[in-house]
Amino acid sequence: MIYPKSIATLIEQFQKFPSVGPKSAQRMAFHLLKMPISEVEKFARAVLEAKQSTVACEICYNLSTTSPCEICSSTSRDRSTICVVAETKDLIAIEKTNEYKGLYHVLQGLISPIDGIGAEDIRIKELLSRLTDENVKELILALSPSVEGEATSLYLTKLVKPFDIRVSRIAFGLPVGTDLEFADEITLAKALEGRREV
Repeated sequence: MIYPKSIATLIEQFQKFPSVGPKSAQRMAFHLLKMPISEVEKFARAVLEAKQSTVACEICYNLSTTSPCEICSSTSRDRSTICVVAETKDLIAIEKTNEYKGLYHVLQGLISPIDGIGAEDIRIKELLSRLTDENVKELILALSPSVEGEATSLYLTKLVKPFDIRVSRIAFGLPVGTDLEFADEITLAKALEGRREV
């Protein structure tokens, strides 16, 4: 079936989301079309407001409405420890455990040569700068146990060696290839507790 141009465009836009194929995009588009116009307007406003009011923290690159973010601005956080994560969603997953009280660094991606993402495309240079400027005693690598996560962890471990900082890695009670955002709080809390030196 050939859709009217406006519906085809809407389906195309939904397909730009990760893991959304043609069928899912079609379902979302038709669901949106069935919603009352007031709900669609509310949805559109929420998307625009989130996009316009969200910035990357100038220190850790966490997504926030302020820069520096609430975590970097907090005086109660342990400033001697930085937990390195790939994305803000991973930071949120760890925060939900209420186990970790240090600072974070969000790489905004992982090294992935297949996707054309090298070390210069993520926030590694900024992390090294923080290790020079701040009194950091431990770097915790909380990267997913995927091929990209492993490559990024190995690369960071080599770069951080000259800084004489303890580098540890969270223990994983997660299957290889699982993303942190899908882990429950207890599994993540145990993984943090069981981290090991690299």
